[in-house]
Amino acid sequence: MDAAAINNIAAGLAIALGVALPAFAIGRIGGEAVKAIGRNPEAAPKIQTSMILAIAFAEATAIYVLVIAILVKFV
Repeated sequence: MDAAAINNIAAGLAIALGVALPAFAIGRIGGEAVKAIGRNPEAAPKIQTSMILAIAFAEATAIYVLVIAILVKFV
């Protein structure tokens, strides 16, 4: 296997795992927030704020992985 093939495989694995895991986390965050709001509707604004912040952090991780995968592929 040559270096270009290894770079392609590494970039593919990085983006596959690096996007799948934050997507799983976002789904879990949303599901737990819906459960919490269902149990305590009065706390919905506080729960929603925390949920959006946590989702933003998880999405930022996916964006960082995308940048790293691009660097691995083209540098």
